[in-house]
Amino acid sequence: MDLHQLVAMIDLSAVRADSGWDDVQSVAALAREYSCAAAFALPAFTRELVGLLHGTSVVAGGTVGFPSGGETTAMKVAQAKELLALGCGEIDMVQNIGALLSGRLGQVEADIAAVKQAVAPVPLKVILECAYLPPDLIAAASEIAVRAGASWVKTGTGWASLGTTVEHVRLIKQTVGNAARVKAAGGVRDLDTLLEMNRLGAERFGIGHKTARAIFSECQRRQRCNA
Repeated sequence: MDLHQLVAMIDLSAVRADSGWDDVQSVAALAREYSCAAAFALPAFTRELVGLLHGTSVVAGGTVGFPSGGETTAMKVAQAKELLALGCGEIDMVQNIGALLSGRLGQVEADIAAVKQAVAPVPLKVILECAYLPPDLIAAASEIAVRAGASWVKTGTGWASLGTTVEHVRLIKQTVGNAARVKAAGGVRDLDTLLEMNRLGAERFGIGHKTARAIFSECQRRQRCNA
């Protein structure tokens, strides 16, 4: 994989609780420098992120329901609509994790479907937060996301103490097949992990700006060595 192929799969993110304005500016600058796929910030910084990315090919993404997905559906729909109005070209939403763990699968599906209806045709990525889920619920949640119209199934927010693993990616891809695409986020710390997850079916990666810069540098180093 060369650097051009790599950066085309990267969603740079400043979406943790401690992500401040400096982080948002760094994400936007790195995304512009490398022409990454997208950049994400928490909603309070979204308007400014859109401005920083204006005139580039980088998509400004919006986050809905971070980090628990426990808001009411009406709140998620309103948030998604506001983010679209601000100029977001993709929406990453957190499924209702508590409802899923409680066996309320219909509630989870209806929640996703309502947001999908509100944002269509803008791509919707549904975040499972795999760190909290046993394998059977990861599979069930992946199926629910597909039925509800998700364009992508995403592994995590990056907020959980345990990160995404290659097994999470493998399980989601095996479950969704070609019905949705897979995004890995939270715990993608090095190039080798990213490449293995890509081999298993992940096509986009949510990464912070510091980790992303290190991964880009490693990719460039390997390209020079193989030249």
